[in-house]
Amino acid sequence: MVRTGPMIALVAQSTLLAVLTVTVGLGAAGWLVGVAYGLVVNGLLAFALLRSGAPVLGPANTVTLSRATLVGGVAALVADSFTGEMSVPTLVALAAAALVLDGADGRVARRTRTASSLGAIFDQEVDAFLILVLSVAVAVSVGPWVLAIGLARYAFMAAGWLLPWLREPLPPRYWGKVVAAVQGIALTVAVADALPTTATVVVVGVALGLLAESFWHSVCTLWRQHRSRRLEPGLSST
Repeated sequence: MVRTGPMIALVAQSTLLAVLTVTVGLGAAGWLVGVAYGLVVNGLLAFALLRSGAPVLGPANTVTLSRATLVGGVAALVADSFTGEMSVPTLVALAAAALVLDGADGRVARRTRTASSLGAIFDQEVDAFLILVLSVAVAVSVGPWVLAIGLARYAFMAAGWLLPWLREPLPPRYWGKVVAAVQGIALTVAVADALPTTATVVVVGVALGLLAESFWHSVCTLWRQHRSRRLEPGLSST
């Protein structure tokens, strides 16, 4: 029963790739990335659901999974752009739909009282991958520095393996959610090429600056938490 959602999503991912093939001529590179993405995402989700003991996928996770399927389409189009022309309108439409759904899964979770740590992690990882893929698309025209936006979360995670205190939970911060949303919007606007080049660079640069501030705030908060625990009575302060 747990596997039903991921299996249906895998079929939906393949269907989306087939539609893109018929409508915009998605090629082999796009299919390779899209199928690999679908297998990895839905395989990991099925495994996580089994480990959590969740009887069903749940309404909020279903919305997130639908968004993940759209992100798979975005990834396929971006991958295909390196071997052929990319359909910008289609890419923007898929990315915009994914961004709109990003605000829906949280509301669904609260209204149905189905919020969970698995759902939160799933939501964050789908967001992170969409931003990474969009940054790759924008970097081609704006410059490789844009990749810093997409790689920031993964660099932070990698640093956590070296510094365990970076893996500690952070207190909720609404501004962090706003900054994450700004990244997706700014990169989608850049992909759409709706602004003059200078304006696009400014928009993406501002987004990167906000992201840097957000990560810096997180690092400082985690360090203060870590230091305060080390200085608690009975713990070493060295």
